[in-house]
Amino acid sequence: MLFKEIPGLQELKDQLISAADQNQVAHAQLFAGQPGSPNLAMAIAFATYLNCVNRQSDGPCGSCASCSKSLKHIHPDIHFVFPVCGTKTVESKDARSRVFLKEWRQFITDNPYGTVEEWTEAFGGQDKQAFISVEESREVIRDLSLMAFEENYKVEIIWLPELMRKEGANALLKILEEPPGRTVFLLVSNHPDSLLATITSRMQYVHVRKFSDNEIILYLTEKLGLDEVRAARLSNLADGDLHNALFLTQNIEDNAHDWFREWMRLCFARDLGKLVQFADEFHAMNKVARKSILQYGINMMRESLVATVANSLCRVEGEEKKFVQNFSKVLNEDKIHMIYEKINTSIYHLERNANAKIKFLNLSVSISRIFNN
Repeated sequence: MLFKEIPGLQELKDQLISAADQNQVAHAQLFAGQPGSPNLAMAIAFATYLNCVNRQSDGPCGSCASCSKSLKHIHPDIHFVFPVCGTKTVESKDARSRVFLKEWRQFITDNPYGTVEEWTEAFGGQDKQAFISVEESREVIRDLSLMAFEENYKVEIIWLPELMRKEGANALLKILEEPPGRTVFLLVSNHPDSLLATITSRMQYVHVRKFSDNEIILYLTEKLGLDEVRAARLSNLADGDLHNALFLTQNIEDNAHDWFREWMRLCFARDLGKLVQFADEFHAMNKVARKSILQYGINMMRESLVATVANSLCRVEGEEKKFVQNFSKVLNEDKIHMIYEKINTSIYHLERNANAKIKFLNLSVSISRIFNN
């Protein structure tokens, strides 16, 4: 991953490049960003730049021997730790990051903005909860006790350290405080508030913001060749999440609105029979599609709330704008906020493997009550 492959966020790229060029690289850094931000991509690009032997003003050269290996994610001095779990072929007690390195390299090559749910599906974890074990932390310590093979830095990238077991986090405390020379820890977190205070106190905080609408539009038009109208529509729905914009482009862009509109109509009409059928459809989707449908609902709630305050500020167009305008007429700010919270909580529970059918049906009944209160 190169800095120039990440759209926008030039201010952060300049900050990281300057720190490396001036040899002011903190030995432990926390790349914190909301889900959908390029925090993992930015950490990988920074690791590539640190070991590039022909640095350019805008980032790593991408052609030296070090960059060539980094771009294939096989650099011997750049290590990855990420959440894993047992699969049909790997028992839970044997699950380690190094066991799934082949799948990981393919995953971050194809989808550097992917979610933990997509990663779990990619390596065959099915619907299990992935985490970082204490044994993983001990292996990190053993790996970093060895000298660097080639270049300037040994880099340890830990993706989603909030999914690290408490014992594992405690095991890393000493090496985070006193790492071997020329060693850099890059922790990539979507929920830094969930980390132990003893961990965050040892880290330099690097805030990775979400993409702006214009950055997503530019990416979709230049990289995917979409027209500006369609790219703007996807950008509005994605709300700064490039991954979600790409998913909408490839999967549910055409039917998400119709599906959500019919779901809301059934909730408003209290049609429990049809809602049970919708729950079956929802259950049949994969985890990524379920989350995207609910995320689409959150976006519609946000636009509906805007419409109740200042209709001119709505970012959606066409049928979606018409729906939002009508939707906002039967809701007030309190009801919109309540539905938003219900959907958001459901996403949280589904990420932790709640039963999809039961959760969706319960959500539908809750929304129906809010509508008819």
